[in-house]
Amino acid sequence: MDTQSATAQRSHAVCIPAPFQSHIGAMLKLAKLLYTKGFYVSFVNTEYNHRRLLKSRGSRALNGFHGFQFLTITDGLPPTDADSSQDVMALCNAIRKNMSAPFSDLISNLNHNTSDSDVPLVTCIFSDGFISFATDEAAREFGIPNIHLWTIPACAFMGFKQYRTLREKGLTPLKDTSYLTNGYLDTVVDWIPGMKNIKLWDLPTFLRSTDPDDIFFNFTMDAAERANTASAMIFHTFDAIESELLNALSSMFPRVYAIGPFSLLVNKLVKEESPLKSIDCNMWREDTECLRWLDSKEPKSVLYINFGSLAILTRDELVEFAMGLANSKQSLLWIIRPDLVSGDSAVLPREFIEETEGRSMYADWCPQEAVLNHLSIGGFLTHCGWNSIIESVFRSPNDLLAIFWGPEDKLHLRL
Repeated sequence: MDTQSATAQRSHAVCIPAPFQSHIGAMLKLAKLLYTKGFYVSFVNTEYNHRRLLKSRGSRALNGFHGFQFLTITDGLPPTDADSSQDVMALCNAIRKNMSAPFSDLISNLNHNTSDSDVPLVTCIFSDGFISFATDEAAREFGIPNIHLWTIPACAFMGFKQYRTLREKGLTPLKDTSYLTNGYLDTVVDWIPGMKNIKLWDLPTFLRSTDPDDIFFNFTMDAAERANTASAMIFHTFDAIESELLNALSSMFPRVYAIGPFSLLVNKLVKEESPLKSIDCNMWREDTECLRWLDSKEPKSVLYINFGSLAILTRDELVEFAMGLANSKQSLLWIIRPDLVSGDSAVLPREFIEETEGRSMYADWCPQEAVLNHLSIGGFLTHCGWNSIIESVFRSPNDLLAIFWGPEDKLHLRL
């Protein structure tokens, strides 16, 4: 078989994540798995995130290699040189309104250029479920399958899938903010497949708005309903922790696949000598000095704190966390993004710095999986992001105490 024929027959997956750090990371791991199975991969970021990745990882970090290329489309938002996460509300609007036409143009250009290159025709799209607003039209126009990747647990997707019914039953939006504290959220919801003994409190928190036009409520509701357009659905989860949900979803949709944890599969299938090893997607420069600092600590002696790429604290919350951590007397590794504190720089109280001197380290960002797998880590204070949860579940050492924090509550779990 000649090279041109081989190229023509090779499957070509266009992978496009939602433009958020954790979603990019999960989709990149899936793209790596597809490449190991023989796919040609085109990985699509927004122009804004592409620039941030080049800034954090170096000018050649996204050059790609034969069979794996990085491409960009615009998000339609005003250009900026800021080095921080974009406004989530603006991004949700941009995904809905701005990105469908640029993505269709990208697919068209890829297919029209195949005669002059070794890039095969696009045969499938792997689209983040939250960016299907931008990809469904192209899939229809070019007649190619669109597989939705959900980087959230199956239970969260099922919760979003109930939003319209909750609204039709008058359970949301809330009448006023007193409903957050008067016991209303203890209302039992007994009709959700695969979810027993569920209360309003347990469902994704966007339903707690008092605004019927709440952007996040409507965006997530509509995204979940668009799952009906998918050729197949992939959830970054696994049967052992969500078997009832996965069985319920399999009865609702024709092709549902649980593939995860991605990190374990990538570690198993990507060879050490593969160029995939050097590809990563952290949009802040990783501080690897923290790993050397951890080397100096006793096993299971350090509390690791990271609230992810989007969570925002108030100044008062930062101070409260800081003093509580200082009073714990534990050694601390705290990841403090430059944009962690709303409307202010993330400056730690002088009392905290004095109290924790000699037993604390701070960094803007870090290689989280390497940190979680370090023997000196004994606890993890996290914001409840699904990537962080699933990475903490599958860290190598046993008996990691993970403290999951959210704006309204805390949940302590011994894993």
